[in-house]
Amino acid sequence: MIDATKPIDDATPLDDVSGLKLPNNKVYTLSEIYEYEALNIAQATLKYLSAPPSRKEAPFTYSWMMDLHNEMFYDVWDWAGKLRKVELSIGIQAYRVPMELKHLCDDIAYWDKHKIFDVFETAARIHHRAVQIHPFQNGNGRWSRMLANIYLRQNGKMPVRWQEDLLAKENPKRSEYINALKKADSGDYKVLIDMHRVTY
Repeated sequence: MIDATKPIDDATPLDDVSGLKLPNNKVYTLSEIYEYEALNIAQATLKYLSAPPSRKEAPFTYSWMMDLHNEMFYDVWDWAGKLRKVELSIGIQAYRVPMELKHLCDDIAYWDKHKIFDVFETAARIHHRAVQIHPFQNGNGRWSRMLANIYLRQNGKMPVRWQEDLLAKENPKRSEYINALKKADSGDYKVLIDMHRVTY
Protein backbone atom coordinates (compact mmCIF):
# COMPACT_ATOMS: atom_id res chain seq x y z
CA MET A 1 0.00 0.00 0.00
CA ILE A 2 1.23 3.48 -0.82
CA ASP A 3 1.92 5.74 2.11
CA ALA A 4 0.63 8.97 0.62
CA THR A 5 2.34 11.86 2.33
CA LYS A 6 -0.50 14.29 1.71
CA PRO A 7 -4.24 13.74 2.11
CA ILE A 8 -6.66 13.38 -0.78
CA ASP A 9 -8.92 16.26 0.09
CA ASP A 10 -8.82 18.80 -2.71
CA ALA A 11 -7.83 19.41 -6.30
CA THR A 12 -4.29 20.38 -7.21
CA PRO A 13 -4.40 24.19 -7.33
CA LEU A 14 -3.84 25.67 -10.76
CA ASP A 15 -1.55 28.50 -9.72
CA ASP A 16 1.06 27.93 -12.42
CA VAL A 17 -0.05 28.51 -15.99
CA SER A 18 3.43 28.04 -17.47
CA GLY A 19 3.16 25.45 -20.18
CA LEU A 20 -0.24 26.66 -21.33
CA LYS A 21 -0.45 26.11 -25.09
CA LEU A 22 -3.49 28.31 -25.74
CA PRO A 23 -2.97 31.51 -27.75
CA ASN A 24 -1.11 33.89 -25.43
CA ASN A 25 -2.72 37.13 -26.57
CA LYS A 26 -5.18 37.04 -23.67
CA VAL A 27 -5.49 36.11 -20.01
CA TYR A 28 -7.60 33.01 -19.43
CA THR A 29 -9.90 32.39 -16.51
CA LEU A 30 -9.81 29.01 -14.81
CA SER A 31 -13.24 28.17 -16.22
CA GLU A 32 -12.04 28.97 -19.75
CA ILE A 33 -9.05 26.67 -19.32
CA TYR A 34 -11.38 23.91 -18.07
CA GLU A 35 -13.52 24.37 -21.18
CA TYR A 36 -10.51 23.87 -23.46
CA GLU A 37 -9.45 20.86 -21.41
CA ALA A 38 -12.98 19.43 -21.68
CA LEU A 39 -12.82 19.65 -25.48
CA ASN A 40 -9.50 17.80 -25.45
CA ILE A 41 -10.79 15.17 -22.99
CA ALA A 42 -13.89 14.64 -25.16
CA GLN A 43 -11.64 13.28 -27.92
CA ALA A 44 -10.15 10.68 -25.56
CA THR A 45 -13.62 9.86 -24.24
CA LEU A 46 -14.86 9.17 -27.76
CA LYS A 47 -11.82 7.03 -28.54
CA TYR A 48 -11.93 4.84 -25.45
CA LEU A 49 -15.51 4.86 -24.17
CA SER A 50 -17.76 4.92 -27.24
CA ALA A 51 -17.11 1.18 -27.65
CA PRO A 52 -15.17 -1.32 -25.51
CA PRO A 53 -11.45 -0.78 -26.26
CA SER A 54 -9.33 -3.82 -27.03
CA ARG A 55 -6.32 -4.83 -24.91
CA LYS A 56 -4.17 -3.55 -27.75
CA GLU A 57 -5.90 -0.15 -27.68
CA ALA A 58 -5.78 0.11 -23.88
CA PRO A 59 -3.09 -2.26 -22.54
CA PHE A 60 -2.76 -0.57 -19.12
CA THR A 61 1.01 -0.41 -19.48
CA TYR A 62 3.27 2.32 -18.14
CA SER A 63 3.77 3.96 -21.53
CA TRP A 64 0.06 3.77 -22.38
CA MET A 65 -0.90 5.47 -19.09
CA MET A 66 1.49 8.31 -19.96
CA ASP A 67 0.04 8.48 -23.47
CA LEU A 68 -3.51 8.61 -22.11
CA HIS A 69 -2.76 11.71 -20.04
CA ASN A 70 -1.15 13.26 -23.12
CA GLU A 71 -4.23 12.47 -25.22
CA MET A 72 -6.45 14.12 -22.61
CA PHE A 73 -4.49 17.38 -22.26
CA TYR A 74 -2.03 17.79 -25.16
CA ASP A 75 -4.03 20.58 -26.87
CA VAL A 76 -3.87 22.69 -23.72
CA TRP A 77 -0.63 21.95 -21.80
CA ASP A 78 2.89 21.20 -22.95
CA TRP A 79 3.46 19.04 -19.83
CA ALA A 80 0.66 16.65 -20.84
CA GLY A 81 1.84 13.07 -20.51
CA LYS A 82 5.04 14.06 -18.70
CA LEU A 83 5.69 12.98 -15.12
CA ARG A 84 5.88 15.81 -12.62
CA LYS A 85 9.19 16.85 -11.09
CA VAL A 86 7.65 19.02 -8.37
CA GLU A 87 5.85 18.32 -5.12
CA LEU A 88 2.09 18.90 -5.11
CA SER A 89 -0.43 19.62 -2.38
CA ILE A 90 -1.48 15.95 -2.60
CA GLY A 91 0.17 12.78 -3.86
CA ILE A 92 3.42 10.97 -3.20
CA GLN A 93 6.89 12.49 -3.48
CA ALA A 94 7.83 13.25 -7.09
CA TYR A 95 10.89 10.96 -7.08
CA ARG A 96 8.67 7.96 -6.24
CA VAL A 97 6.19 8.52 -9.07
CA PRO A 98 7.85 6.41 -11.82
CA MET A 99 8.33 3.41 -9.52
CA GLU A 100 4.81 3.54 -8.08
CA LEU A 101 3.21 3.98 -11.51
CA LYS A 102 5.10 0.90 -12.70
CA HIS A 103 3.92 -1.00 -9.60
CA LEU A 104 0.33 -0.05 -10.41
CA CYS A 105 0.69 -1.42 -13.95
CA ASP A 106 2.19 -4.64 -12.59
CA ASP A 107 -0.62 -4.95 -10.03
CA ILE A 108 -3.32 -4.49 -12.67
CA ALA A 109 -1.76 -7.26 -14.77
CA TYR A 110 -1.60 -9.53 -11.71
CA TRP A 111 -5.17 -8.74 -10.60
CA ASP A 112 -6.44 -9.54 -14.10
CA LYS A 113 -4.46 -12.72 -14.57
CA HIS A 114 -5.44 -14.19 -11.21
CA LYS A 115 -8.97 -12.69 -10.98
CA ILE A 116 -8.15 -11.21 -7.57
CA PHE A 117 -11.08 -8.76 -7.56
CA ASP A 118 -14.25 -8.34 -9.57
CA VAL A 119 -14.34 -5.71 -12.32
CA PHE A 120 -15.82 -2.97 -10.12
CA GLU A 121 -13.32 -3.41 -7.31
CA THR A 122 -10.40 -3.50 -9.75
CA ALA A 123 -11.63 -0.27 -11.35
CA ALA A 124 -12.00 1.36 -7.92
CA ARG A 125 -8.50 0.28 -6.88
CA ILE A 126 -6.99 1.55 -10.14
CA HIS A 127 -8.78 4.86 -9.61
CA HIS A 128 -7.66 5.22 -6.00
CA ARG A 129 -4.02 4.28 -6.57
CA ALA A 130 -3.77 6.61 -9.56
CA VAL A 131 -5.09 9.48 -7.42
CA GLN A 132 -2.67 8.60 -4.61
CA ILE A 133 0.30 8.61 -6.97
CA HIS A 134 -0.75 11.86 -8.71
CA PRO A 135 1.85 11.43 -11.46
CA PHE A 136 1.28 14.63 -13.40
CA GLN A 137 1.41 18.35 -12.76
CA ASN A 138 -2.38 18.57 -13.09
CA GLY A 139 -5.37 16.68 -14.46
CA ASN A 140 -4.69 13.70 -12.19
CA GLY A 141 -8.27 13.24 -10.97
CA ARG A 142 -9.76 13.32 -14.43
CA TRP A 143 -7.04 10.97 -15.71
CA SER A 144 -7.66 8.58 -12.79
CA ARG A 145 -11.39 8.51 -13.44
CA MET A 146 -10.76 7.94 -17.15
CA LEU A 147 -8.47 5.00 -16.32
CA ALA A 148 -11.21 3.42 -14.20
CA ASN A 149 -13.85 4.02 -16.86
CA ILE A 150 -11.70 2.53 -19.61
CA TYR A 151 -11.14 -0.54 -17.45
CA LEU A 152 -14.89 -0.87 -16.85
CA ARG A 153 -15.68 -0.45 -20.54
CA GLN A 154 -13.00 -2.91 -21.57
CA ASN A 155 -14.50 -5.49 -19.24
CA GLY A 156 -18.09 -5.25 -20.42
CA LYS A 157 -19.40 -2.63 -17.99
CA MET A 158 -20.65 0.86 -18.66
CA PRO A 159 -18.50 3.81 -17.58
CA VAL A 160 -19.45 6.01 -14.66
CA ARG A 161 -20.71 9.45 -15.70
CA TRP A 162 -18.66 11.45 -13.25
CA GLN A 163 -19.89 15.00 -12.82
CA GLU A 164 -16.96 17.19 -13.80
CA ASP A 165 -15.45 19.19 -12.29
CA LEU A 166 -15.94 16.72 -9.44
CA LEU A 167 -13.89 18.68 -6.94
CA ALA A 168 -15.58 22.01 -7.59
CA LYS A 169 -17.05 23.38 -4.36
CA GLU A 170 -20.52 23.63 -5.91
CA ASN A 171 -20.60 19.99 -7.04
CA PRO A 172 -23.07 18.09 -4.81
CA LYS A 173 -21.04 14.86 -5.14
CA ARG A 174 -17.78 16.45 -4.00
CA SER A 175 -18.00 15.43 -0.34
CA GLU A 176 -19.14 11.90 -1.17
CA TYR A 177 -16.26 11.47 -3.60
CA ILE A 178 -13.59 12.81 -1.25
CA ASN A 179 -14.90 10.70 1.64
CA ALA A 180 -14.83 7.58 -0.57
CA LEU A 181 -11.18 8.26 -1.46
CA LYS A 182 -10.28 8.89 2.19
CA LYS A 183 -11.89 5.61 3.26
CA ALA A 184 -9.92 3.82 0.55
CA ASP A 185 -6.76 5.39 1.99
CA SER A 186 -7.36 3.31 5.11
CA GLY A 187 -8.22 0.16 3.14
CA ASP A 188 -12.02 0.46 3.09
CA TYR A 189 -12.97 0.46 -0.60
CA LYS A 190 -16.68 -0.26 -0.24
CA VAL A 191 -18.02 3.25 -0.91
CA LEU A 192 -15.62 3.83 -3.80
CA ILE A 193 -16.52 0.45 -5.31
CA ASP A 194 -20.22 1.30 -5.01
CA MET A 195 -19.58 4.57 -6.86
CA HIS A 196 -18.13 2.54 -9.74
CA ARG A 197 -21.22 0.33 -9.88
CA VAL A 198 -23.47 3.33 -10.56
CA THR A 199 -23.66 4.47 -14.16
CA TYR A 200 -26.02 7.43 -13.58
